[in-house]
Amino acid sequence: MTCEIKKCNLEDLQILQEISIETFNDAFKEQNSPENMKTYLERAFNLKQLEKELTNFSSEFFFVYFHNEVAGYLKLNSNDAQSEEMSDESLEVERIYVKNKFQKHGFGKLLLDKAFEIAMECNKQKIWLGVWEKNENAIAFYKKMGFVQTGVHSFYMGDEEQTDFIMSKALK
Repeated sequence: MTCEIKKCNLEDLQILQEISIETFNDAFKEQNSPENMKTYLERAFNLKQLEKELTNFSSEFFFVYFHNEVAGYLKLNSNDAQSEEMSDESLEVERIYVKNKFQKHGFGKLLLDKAFEIAMECNKQKIWLGVWEKNENAIAFYKKMGFVQTGVHSFYMGDEEQTDFIMSKALK
């Protein structure tokens, strides 16, 4: 497999927006109303919002490339960038998405392994993420990778409140 993981920067903003919208829409459009999807996508993935996230010192984005094509991406948060109050000894995987045509080829594991690597380099004690309670495939994947459910939090898809499982994995 000819693949490579590269850290994103501001020059990648347009590509980041495109893959964010594509992968999120593909993952969740069937289970959500078009209005709520539109509202969420416009709020979460507009260029100004993504630029703010890309320039946040406590957040990092990575693309995984397969034969020079972006196959997926990863967003990590530490410190005060985490979407839930967690200790500074925690690293959040806020987003991990792979394009449909690259699903089931190990890219999700590759990106998650990158997150583990960064967490270990930064001496984090725990890695965690939120996953929609109805996303059974993702939940099974995270369990296979050693995560356990440790809580829940609300996620708003437009005006609809949904429940995300908080899943964590101790690193040391």
